Amino acid sequence: MKFKDKVAIVTGGASGIGEYTVREMVNEGARVIIADQNDALGTALALDLNQVKQTVIYTHVDVTNELAVEQMVNLAVSEFGRLDILFNNAGVGTACPTTDLSLEDWRKVLSNNLDSVFLASKHAIRMMKKYGGGSIVNNSSILGHVGQKNAAAYSASKGAVINLTKALALEYAMENIRVNAVCPGYVDTPFIAHFDEEKRNLLISLHPLGRLGKPEEIARAVVFLSSDDASFITGTSLLVDGGYTAQ
Repeated sequence: MKFKDKVAIVTGGASGIGEYTVREMVNEGARVIIADQNDALGTALALDLNQVKQTVIYTHVDVTNELAVEQMVNLAVSEFGRLDILFNNAGVGTACPTTDLSLEDWRKVLSNNLDSVFLASKHAIRMMKKYGGGSIVNNSSILGHVGQKNAAAYSASKGAVINLTKALALEYAMENIRVNAVCPGYVDTPFIAHFDEEKRNLLISLHPLGRLGKPEEIARAVVFLSSDDASFITGTSLLVDGGYTAQ
């Protein structure tokens, strides 16, 4: 039970990588705040996990709204008594040539993928300092390390997440707060479920292991970075990409 008596927040926790991370954390003994805007999925997940005992709470959160983010952090403390772990997982993407990318869409991606990490980390760190430390994991991407055409906003946001991770790790190391990033390759989540067979096969071909990642594989990496198993790891970005960036 890596997370016995620990309290975690998972943003974007209602589906995909977030959902699997919530499940893994609960299995390891954590009590978890599921933060998302998909109320149907978030409520269903909470009901499922709370069948045995009250281990999770779902809350509707716009992660780009500072007041809402602060309330999310306060909820964890008021309901569960502390905050030990934050997984900044919420994010969005867009795909189009840069010359066709509107300023509105650019700002939407940067706000959801980068501002949200800043806001949640800011308020989580304030609480973690009160309880002796903690661990933050930020969901970046392979596109935080390498570029890809038609993904300027997403790549820019995920690259910035990696450097924000390093800056926070240095800033709060002496407060016993570790900050790391996980960088998935393409993962078989609802985000790509609508892709046709040709596009899906193309994505598979980009990974030397010959398949897409599984959300539970990313979730286990997040659990590792969040746990005491990674107690001497901070400021790093862990690639979980089936060899994508080794080429």
